[in-house]
Amino acid sequence: MTIANGIIIALLIIFLAQKLIPVKGVKQLTTAQLKNEMKDKTKQYIDVRTSAEFNSFHITGFKNIPLHQLHQKMGQLSRDKEIVVICQSGMRSSKASKMLKKSGYKNITNIKGGVSAWR
Repeated sequence: MTIANGIIIALLIIFLAQKLIPVKGVKQLTTAQLKNEMKDKTKQYIDVRTSAEFNSFHITGFKNIPLHQLHQKMGQLSRDKEIVVICQSGMRSSKASKMLKKSGYKNITNIKGGVSAWR
């Protein structure tokens, strides 16, 4: 293996690790834990999947704000209440959690495994 190949592989590993490592300061919950959390109506439940995905199946109580619209719709979210974020598998909700964190939201929870794990 050449040095260039080794560098490319190392960069790929770093890139994937950054995508998979949970966002610092964001709580991670399983769907089993979410079932208990759903009783708390003071939290904001956000589903960042596309409208089509949301319309085909969603968890009652979640509001649909697709990931690509999150930045312009953040103003609809309270900074004083916890935000619980879900998607299909946990990847987009992790990305959304990172966006919310960078925008100054403090109390964010990402649902590991997403809607796929809920079913």
